[in-house]
Amino acid sequence: MAVADVSDLHCPARVVLARHGEAEYESGLTTDDGGSLTAAGRQQARDLGTALRDEHVARVWCSPLSRAVQTAEIAASVLGVDVVVREGLREYGVGSLAGTATDEASVIGPVFGAWLAGDDEARIPGGERVTDVVARVRRVLEEVADTHRGETVLVVSHGGAVMATVPELVGAPRSLAHDLVLPGGGHLLLEADEDGWRRLPAQA
Repeated sequence: MAVADVSDLHCPARVVLARHGEAEYESGLTTDDGGSLTAAGRQQARDLGTALRDEHVARVWCSPLSRAVQTAEIAASVLGVDVVVREGLREYGVGSLAGTATDEASVIGPVFGAWLAGDDEARIPGGERVTDVVARVRRVLEEVADTHRGETVLVVSHGGAVMATVPELVGAPRSLAHDLVLPGGGHLLLEADEDGWRRLPAQA
């Protein structure tokens, strides 16, 4: 049994980290919640599942936000697996911008830029620090990796959460975030074992 346990530690978990499909919202006001997949977004979710059919995905994990849950459920139905929801995978909070018509990008852009430059306290007014977003997403990814040693799993999250977390996760400069802009249903591949996390090249 001891030999099996040690062997299990060396079995990497493969994590397909995806962004939810294209979504639309009930109003133009900035919000943390809501978002329903468009017809294009639903197709992106189906395409995501189809692209992973030969990967023997064991489970789909996702953010609790509706656009992510819908993406996860559609992909999971293609893959024939169940879905687990985790709060930690949600997108960054918009803080005091919630319920306003403020252009979100005009605020989060400078905040994200400050974080890229090394400011660990960078945050949207009334919202989370970027480092706190990274910490909670990382906790869930560590849980996923521990649960699925030797398996492949799909994790559906959000663009900002992915961009902020992956560089820190793989020990890369924060500037790597610039290369992690995912389209709706887009994904990247990570691997984790006792030596830590690695980003794997995209498969053809």
